[in-house]
Amino acid sequence: MSKPSTADRQGQSPAVDLTVRPSIEELRAVIHPEGMLQRRSAEHWAGRWYMRSISLRITRVLSTVTVITPNGLTYLMMFTGILAGAALVIPGLAGAVLGAFLIQVYLLLDCVDGEVARWRRQTSLTGVYLDRVGHYMSEAALLTGLGLRASDLFHQEGTTSAWQWAFLGTLAALGAILIKSETDLVDVARARSGLTAVEDSASVPRSAGVAKARKAASLLKFHRLVGAVEASLFILAAGIADAVQGELFFTRLAVVVLAAIAMLQTVLHLLSIVLSSRLR
Repeated sequence: MSKPSTADRQGQSPAVDLTVRPSIEELRAVIHPEGMLQRRSAEHWAGRWYMRSISLRITRVLSTVTVITPNGLTYLMMFTGILAGAALVIPGLAGAVLGAFLIQVYLLLDCVDGEVARWRRQTSLTGVYLDRVGHYMSEAALLTGLGLRASDLFHQEGTTSAWQWAFLGTLAALGAILIKSETDLVDVARARSGLTAVEDSASVPRSAGVAKARKAASLLKFHRLVGAVEASLFILAAGIADAVQGELFFTRLAVVVLAAIAMLQTVLHLLSIVLSSRLR
């Protein structure tokens, strides 16, 4: 869900007729303003590629269904994301497929809640807060669910569960939460110091060497694997490989990879923030 504009907060936005369904063109002009989908720092690649086209049509249907509120959609997004993590506990390929599907629904709802809010002029700080909490909870649930899946809860490969994999999954979940909190706490620190929100240009490290290392890491994009969409697809690929091989080898390999990336990125992301101009 998008942050409220100054006009929205001051109650200056014009009223919208919620009894008339807008055309696709009218809706797009309001909820997908020019340049929005091109902002790579704010828009997920899946949103640019396909999900915003789908969400636009869902938002059009919901534009006149006033009983469904933007915050209600955000709560549903949170529930769907957590459910995706729980789905991974289901043994076999079915669990991985269901988890990946639910994350796509989660992403759709993540788009729709903000779009409905923008169209109805109902953006709010509560909505922004719930949206962030939903991302924290959903990514943590998915990675924790992966760890439980790898631990063989239902004893498909033996008489006991291997809890070390659940621990690694929880470690990956902790890393994902810390990475997000490191980003969000920049705004907290700046707000408490009386500063405005950080500009995108401030994310570039002041040190030329660190800036080059950051650019190289950004090109590899390995850090994205701990995000909900990427992780769910990675888990699905591991599930397919396991279905062919007949054991949990690839799922367990996925746990190791995601836990390692999460822990490494936690440290690197913290350093990139401290060495940039975001806290100045």
